[in-house]
Amino acid sequence: MIGSSRESLAACQEGLDARRQAAGFAQLSGELFAVAGVLNSEGQLRNTLADSGQPRSVREGLVRQLFGGKVSDLAVDIVLMVVHRRWAHDSDLVLAVEQLGDQAAFTVAEADGTLDATEEEIFRFGRALDSSSALQMALTDPAQTPQTKSAIVRDLLQGRSTEATRQVLEYSVGHLHGRRIDAVVDDLCALAAKQRERVVAEVRVAVPLDETQERRLADALTRLKGRTVRLNVAVDPNVLGGVHVRIGDEVIDGTIASRMEQARRALLG
Repeated sequence: MIGSSRESLAACQEGLDARRQAAGFAQLSGELFAVAGVLNSEGQLRNTLADSGQPRSVREGLVRQLFGGKVSDLAVDIVLMVVHRRWAHDSDLVLAVEQLGDQAAFTVAEADGTLDATEEEIFRFGRALDSSSALQMALTDPAQTPQTKSAIVRDLLQGRSTEATRQVLEYSVGHLHGRRIDAVVDDLCALAAKQRERVVAEVRVAVPLDETQERRLADALTRLKGRTVRLNVAVDPNVLGGVHVRIGDEVIDGTIASRMEQARRALLG
């Protein structure tokens, strides 16, 4: 998102956070995903609701007419909050509703103490995607319906994930909007981390780190970033030794493989 859409999304995220104690919040994420599903399939409706040139009363009336009584008053309130903002593209409005659904799921996970597990599970799902071309093909096949893709995720996670993990992944894999599926999973990890204003560091090592090593690395990165850093550690024999860290767009590469490559280039140069 750019410009007005980014500002609108930030305002909506603050508005959602302010409502975290509202009655019915625990069901909000599922309701927002349901609304987003309707908006995804109804182009004319999406265009009208995102058109700031339309009278506010018209857009509000449409929301109440279509969703009133079908979702909770809280969900209608959130959708109205989105519709009342300005969006650069109609697709941004849908993405906003989806991200608010993700945020609502993570807020509930934070409240019930499962947010750490949720972050870990989403990260592990991303690594499973990286290692399985068959799974990637199944979840990105344009011939498969969103319902079929959601069912694949549901079967994979059955009894092995938190409710928040299941909700956000089931919905997201069927609504990629042209994005790479690994990028979507990374965005979910970042949004889960943001729930408590933490930073996620993706760490690749040749052998597993013990608790002391993980704590020291997390403490060092926390001092470096000035914010609490959570580690998602993946074992990758290709690094040979050392540590490869990625925080957003920033990379800290202290692996032996990297040093060997630098030496090779120096010799060839």
